[in-house]
Amino acid sequence: MDTPNKILIVDDDRDIRNLLADYLDNNGYSTITAAEGNAMWAALQNHQIDLVVLDLNLPGDDGLTLCRTLRSKSSLPVIMLTARGEPLDRILGLEMGADDYLPKPFEPRELLARIRSVLRRTQSNAHPHTGEALQKLKFAGWTLDLTARHLIGPDGMVISLSGAEFRMLNIFLEHPNRVLNRDQLLNMTHGRDADPFDRSIDIQISRLRQKLREDARSPQIIKTVRNGGYVLAVTVAVEQEA
Repeated sequence: MDTPNKILIVDDDRDIRNLLADYLDNNGYSTITAAEGNAMWAALQNHQIDLVVLDLNLPGDDGLTLCRTLRSKSSLPVIMLTARGEPLDRILGLEMGADDYLPKPFEPRELLARIRSVLRRTQSNAHPHTGEALQKLKFAGWTLDLTARHLIGPDGMVISLSGAEFRMLNIFLEHPNRVLNRDQLLNMTHGRDADPFDRSIDIQISRLRQKLREDARSPQIIKTVRNGGYVLAVTVAVEQEA
């Protein structure tokens, strides 16, 4: 029997923590709860967590700070919650590396759907290419490690990617020198969950360019095609294990 995915719920509202934990437990997940950042780090250290549901408004370090710190260390999927529904909060959450975002109040079944979607995308990209021997994709001096799910720079430095960033970069590497518009990228990354007004594509590409040390005014790896979309304008090589 498969081990259920373990979800860490970080929210300072005890009622919300208990409600979400009960709901997710009843729908096939295993949950752990934390009320603030220190408890979150302890849970991450002591348990094998598959996804974090992280509230934005927390005592001490807020959710944006925690998400940014977590993202610098790990590609663990994060869904951010907030009582504020302003677009700026959503953009900030995505810029900090969250994989998805859900404003309060919300129905638990909506969160369940988001969790399933994020886990499905994350797990389906664990081995996105055919053949288990395939491990790395090389481009412009960079390497995307498909097993570890991180970038390796030309200088050998390892750079962590969020789940969303990993999926986005992997899509470009699977379609080199092909112009992909925002609708195509949304469908490839979010499928039926795509929002036609979603700005996450531009945010994720901006973050990828930063991690690829691109000049924002004249990027050479992921280029913008006016009225067209984006294109990975370099050659991609596949490295397989012997």
